[in-house]
Amino acid sequence: MTYVPSPDRYSQHGYRRCGRSGLDLPPVSLGLWHNFGGTDVYETGRAVVRRAFDRGVTHFDLANNYGPPYGSAEENFGRMLATDLRAHRNELVISSKAGWDMWPGPYGVGGSRKYLISSLDDSLRRMGLDYVDIFYSHRLDTSTPLEETMGALDHVVRQGKALYVGISSYSPEMTRKAAAILHELGTPLLIHQPSYSMVNRWIEDELLATLDGLGAGCIAFSPLAQGLLTNKYLGGIPADSRVAKDSSFSRDLLNDELLGRVRALNEIAAQRGQSLAQMAIAWVLRDRRVTSALIGARSVKQLDDSLDAANTLGFDDSELAEIDRHAVEGGIDLWRGSATSAAP
Repeated sequence: MTYVPSPDRYSQHGYRRCGRSGLDLPPVSLGLWHNFGGTDVYETGRAVVRRAFDRGVTHFDLANNYGPPYGSAEENFGRMLATDLRAHRNELVISSKAGWDMWPGPYGVGGSRKYLISSLDDSLRRMGLDYVDIFYSHRLDTSTPLEETMGALDHVVRQGKALYVGISSYSPEMTRKAAAILHELGTPLLIHQPSYSMVNRWIEDELLATLDGLGAGCIAFSPLAQGLLTNKYLGGIPADSRVAKDSSFSRDLLNDELLGRVRALNEIAAQRGQSLAQMAIAWVLRDRRVTSALIGARSVKQLDDSLDAANTLGFDDSELAEIDRHAVEGGIDLWRGSATSAAP
């Protein structure tokens, strides 16, 4: 049957302005990092994407190497666009990225002009698009001059292959330098995508203030700490979890103290009438400088639970103080090494 989106999709939640731009994003965006690749069940991912759009999610975030295998998430999303969402392309914000490894050899990784532009061309082909709304430098490449990386971002905007550009996991210092280069070229820095959660609070030290000063938005990825801030680990390590599979979340990162803090946070969430995941997302969105929280979902039920976080976003001072007792750095920032200084 032909997919017809819900006519009420824009009446459920408010949207947030992305920095000092004209672009609004939903408070919760859907990322296709996991669960949408060639090894996953296509119809399950398709159902999640449809449900997300029905509930007002207009932003779908991808990258060249999302899968597995690499590229397969973009290929699958391209199929979903063709069958379900093509008529609604102007209602969507679609992003992609390049920076991490994608293909063999010296030109398939990093921040070079050759890699970024070639990668975007491939991403557009896989998704069947003429342009993406946002194209990111997925990480800082310390072996490539920052001027070259930012010059490539400016170039794809001038080509009409991206409407906006962003960066991901850059330090405050390198964010300021990147924004200055882009400003000089005439293409503003729209958005930064850092990891941020109750157990990974590095952006509070300086990055949020930096972005606010620059007029750039912030979209926080991994607000659920790759599933840690859900009910998944409250009773141990499930066999089907990322930790058990030792994929993107190592068992070595978990310890009794961290799990004890997660259980305490779960109790606070229960007192608020929320699941732990809902509170974790709402907590990330408590700061007006955070434009959107970027979540993943392996099922429609899991998606709905996360999106329902937007129903209760407010916190009183006593709740925030209690959360702060347990929401401390957990040593799970896997991307910290990519946010340091750039090449000279």
